[in-house]
Amino acid sequence: AVFSKDSCYLPPLRYPATCTFKGGLESERQQYIIHGGKTPNNELSDKMYVMSVVCKNNKKVTFRCTEKDLVGDVPEARYGHSIDVVYSRGKSMGVVFGGRSYIPSAQRITEKWNSVADCLPHIFLVDFEFGCSTSYILPELQDGLSFHVSIARNDTIYILGGHSLANNIRPANLYRIRVDLPLGSPAVNCTVLPGGISVSSAILTQTSNDEFVIVGGYQLENQKRMVCNIISFEDNKIEIREMETPDWTPDIKHSKIWFGSNMGNGTIFLGIPGDNKQAVSETYYFYMLKCAEDDMNEDQKAFTNSQTSTEDPGDSTPFEDSEEFCFSAEANSFNGDDEFDTYNEDDEEDESVTGYWITCCSTCDVDINTWVPFYSTELNKPAMIYCSHGDGHWVHAQCMDLAERTLIQLSEGSNKYYCNEHVKIARALQTPKQVLPLKRPPLKSL
Repeated sequence: AVFSKDSCYLPPLRYPATCTFKGGLESERQQYIIHGGKTPNNELSDKMYVMSVVCKNNKKVTFRCTEKDLVGDVPEARYGHSIDVVYSRGKSMGVVFGGRSYIPSAQRITEKWNSVADCLPHIFLVDFEFGCSTSYILPELQDGLSFHVSIARNDTIYILGGHSLANNIRPANLYRIRVDLPLGSPAVNCTVLPGGISVSSAILTQTSNDEFVIVGGYQLENQKRMVCNIISFEDNKIEIREMETPDWTPDIKHSKIWFGSNMGNGTIFLGIPGDNKQAVSETYYFYMLKCAEDDMNEDQKAFTNSQTSTEDPGDSTPFEDSEEFCFSAEANSFNGDDEFDTYNEDDEEDESVTGYWITCCSTCDVDINTWVPFYSTELNKPAMIYCSHGDGHWVHAQCMDLAERTLIQLSEGSNKYYCNEHVKIARALQTPKQVLPLKRPPLKSL
């Protein structure tokens, strides 16, 4: 997958809130909404990104990513929260809830610089079209929650479980938040329902139109939740019941940490760290758990794999913070039998001059065979900046001798940037300011 040339810079965020968005209930085109999360330099983001597929074939998918500016009651930078989309009266609205944020700057000291606290239990409604955000205070929501489970159905969102730092508990919550979108101001109400479950960092997958499955998570700080639950809806009523426990492998049972994501079509992708006694101590093992019956063969059901992690385990903490950023789409949304063009070899771009593998200038010294970070804000790819000369092109910040602070300022602002080879040309194109001649008084004759 690649990004289009008009895409904005999307940092490698960890555990932001993500959701899919359709322009209407009958629309087939989907967009992905990404909000918040932690950046690689351990800062929290309050930005909102909108991703969409602009082109795809059976070999490559091209995404467009744009940053959405918000006005009004903008949610503070956070992570571990949820974002969903509700549809009411032919209109749509995003709903942001929960999460954690750093303690206020006035209370941050060296010893507690990265200390986090629960965000206030406010509901934020976000209009994706106009970028307006409004917060609502509901009396039923008393505690800030993070790493909860959220399910959106039409004009209603269900909030289950979650973890509260204020009292270090995982309450058996079940909230129903209904959003009405009339011509005037939206109406938001919350109802506390019985029959909730105590869980955090669980993975949710949809197995049918009216049925979901909750897998994984934690029921205590040092205890995984091995029980899975089926959530079914009928006539606006929600029912939660335990399902038959999967046949967990001994490695999964004994591992203290697990993480994963929804792969769509009722499939869960799970990962656990490998045995530290092995020669490669940073090995991770991955499993696919199928929660919906289909024509999968036995080899697919028993699929496992391993991968060496390049991340320093000391940079991340277990349990909730072990989750990695990813978003999912239904598997059939990437099939080649849709309205997009099929693969044509002549349409394939030269990968030597696209993406990060480019020679940006005559003195470019970035080694394409190694992924070594040049700035702390990058994980494994060189930082890049967009030169605005002509049709524009990408250049490495390392080759342009840009300081990290300068790179961040240029990335956040809207000013045009010109690389070393084009800065003189760009200056020559600028019309110099007109300088008025100096008025000198005439000399007096003697």
